[in-house]
Amino acid sequence: MSNAAVIFAGGTGQRMNTRTVPKQFLELHGKPIIVYTLEAFERHDEIDGIIVVMIESWIEHTWDLVRRYGLHKVQKIVPGGSTGQESIYNGIRAAADVYGADDIVLIHDGVRPLIDEETITANIRSVEKYGTAITVTPAIETITMKDETGAVGTIIDRSMCELARAPQSFRLGQILDVHERARKEADGAGDFIDSASMMKHYGYKLYTVQGKPENIKITTPSDYYIFRAMVDARENSQIFGL
Repeated sequence: MSNAAVIFAGGTGQRMNTRTVPKQFLELHGKPIIVYTLEAFERHDEIDGIIVVMIESWIEHTWDLVRRYGLHKVQKIVPGGSTGQESIYNGIRAAADVYGADDIVLIHDGVRPLIDEETITANIRSVEKYGTAITVTPAIETITMKDETGAVGTIIDRSMCELARAPQSFRLGQILDVHERARKEADGAGDFIDSASMMKHYGYKLYTVQGKPENIKITTPSDYYIFRAMVDARENSQIFGL
């Protein structure tokens, strides 16, 4: 049994207001965000290989980074698609060229660099036991639903709510089958916001694993500053033995 990570990083980062490079290549302490993400999976003993989905014009640059940082588990870098789900499909299709239907695939955002070893392990254990794993964190603020006039309607009990994050992990054959079924339907796969919603739509029962709050997706400038603060805090704790 093998475990593969599909890291999709095909976005251009419009909400980051970056004019020179996509957000996954923004650097912290001289290292691009995508490398922080890839290193987390590279270091994990149970990850056998990594497939990266990348903007086509940045694939060669990504291979340069793979070589520079010794990311030996990266097996393929494939171009993304016109939507997030098409990019994920390209990644799991590439994974299926290397791995079998019963192997586990962990689907993760390239701009979630603060993923930790425990969460990766918990995803693998959950798929081994239940067949699915959706990383979540508790909702810590009030959640409301607005009515058709824009006024506050239902206020949802936040103790019953969780935020779906990544990784989202499955048996490779099952998630590939679901993607291919969605692509054949009239509405296509682009209507699903993530892999969890797609699997739920096709009748799979989803099981959750608790992730850490700092496992944020770097989408806006404020997210980048949070990322920088977390990395600096980790380095300081190691230096001072905290």
